[in-house]
Amino acid sequence: MNEQAGSPGSSEPKIIPPAPLVGLAARLRQPFLDAGFDTDGVLQALGPDAHAALGRAEPVPVRRACADADELGTLIRLFLLADTCGADAVDAALGAVPLAQAVAAGLLERDGDGVRTRMDLRPVDTGHGTRWVFSDLDGSIRPTVVADDHVLGVGHASLSLVRASVPASGRVLDLGTGCGVQALHALGAGATHVTATDVTDRSLLLTRAGMAINAIAPERVDLRRGPWFEPVAGMRFDHVVANPPFVVGPPTVTHTYRDSGLDLDGASQMVVSSVAEHLVDGGTACLLASWVITGSDWRERVASWIPDHGVDAWVVQRDVADPALYVGTWLRDGGLDPRAGAGAAAAEEWLDHLARAAVEGIGFGFVYLRRTGEPSDVLAEEMSHAVDDPLGPEAAAYLDRVAWLRETDLFAARLGSSDSVALEEISAIAPEGGWEQVVCRLHRTDGPRWAHEVDGWGRALVAGLRRDGLPLADVVALLSAATGVDLDDDAVLALVSGLVRHGLLTPDS
Repeated sequence: MNEQAGSPGSSEPKIIPPAPLVGLAARLRQPFLDAGFDTDGVLQALGPDAHAALGRAEPVPVRRACADADELGTLIRLFLLADTCGADAVDAALGAVPLAQAVAAGLLERDGDGVRTRMDLRPVDTGHGTRWVFSDLDGSIRPTVVADDHVLGVGHASLSLVRASVPASGRVLDLGTGCGVQALHALGAGATHVTATDVTDRSLLLTRAGMAINAIAPERVDLRRGPWFEPVAGMRFDHVVANPPFVVGPPTVTHTYRDSGLDLDGASQMVVSSVAEHLVDGGTACLLASWVITGSDWRERVASWIPDHGVDAWVVQRDVADPALYVGTWLRDGGLDPRAGAGAAAAEEWLDHLARAAVEGIGFGFVYLRRTGEPSDVLAEEMSHAVDDPLGPEAAAYLDRVAWLRETDLFAARLGSSDSVALEEISAIAPEGGWEQVVCRLHRTDGPRWAHEVDGWGRALVAGLRRDGLPLADVVALLSAATGVDLDDDAVLALVSGLVRHGLLTPDS
């Protein structure tokens, strides 16, 4: 997670005077463009093998590839490897931006006879061309202290939220903006205005610098400091995106990018239960969230967070971690070794807290909500298998299908299978010999790759439906007449509505 929406840490945040850094960021854009320091340029300079090594935090192949890359090679080593580079080479790579000003603004620092970066500054493409993003060094290549107001860069969680976000338009709230990547993505995807919030001055500073280097007009962005929804009290938005500090643990704060100060999954519960109040009618929210798994069904736990009225919701669990792996991962992320010393003590305390709450696992995934003004419709489901990205457009289509189902008399509707639907049949040798069908499923071969088991009449019913054919009621009547089986209306509605909800059946318009 790179976004902070909880309480700040106990120590004072590191604040670099904003005017020098933001002004410098705006002037760095042209030297970066001139050198080709963008996503395509870096890939071309490194080649696929060294670029893959960069993603694994293995610097040696990257340094070798940069040897003959001139200014671009210097920028790659300086900002992506956090190397100490020669002052003359850095001065040349920065073009018209004086090296002394970059040092004075806090972007760079002297290191002996050379210069090195104090921040992570890298090109990222979230689907709308290169954007440069400022964040704090994470220690993956050069050892560093992870401060309590650390601003995490663009990692797996941030990119998964980018791919999962419903296409945004109008006014967007980025709750807990961190390094600002979600705000930048929303602005590139069609948002007219973004309000971005966070609890640390440092996060808002680096986000503002990111807006400056990407030439985002100031009137398109409103940065506000404060916890949770407090900075936007009384405001509503067309879309809300949030990657809050949802780490499940004790109600303490050591790092604002991960810790909320709320017990266990209280951060996710608070955001999920409150976000609809900040959506316009028809507005959507896309949230990263986590939840504890105990003896009860996790789906019931998360569903209980969603208001009983006014929301359509789709909750997708993408992964589950056991407590030991979960705690060790996050301790290492915060710069502690869980094997000894303070890290081992923290692991003991954390695992004791989870054990007292009978936590068997921690689920992770996405929560999509749309404000409707109707009785709430909530579906929570597991989706641990591979899916086709991006998931965001599918989520928007899912919410549209839910609304269509609420407004439609299914028996009067004309429906047909989507083009991606396939039938899967599995058979086994029967005791008396020959093959016996064990299971029959309808699969969507694209998007979330949903599957529904069907019996003989369900298979026949779906085969008889056509978008330019008869209404569902007539197809059911013909099938009953042909088979002599009186189909139950409730069973038909349950099957067909489930297939429509998951996009295996689609209406004629």
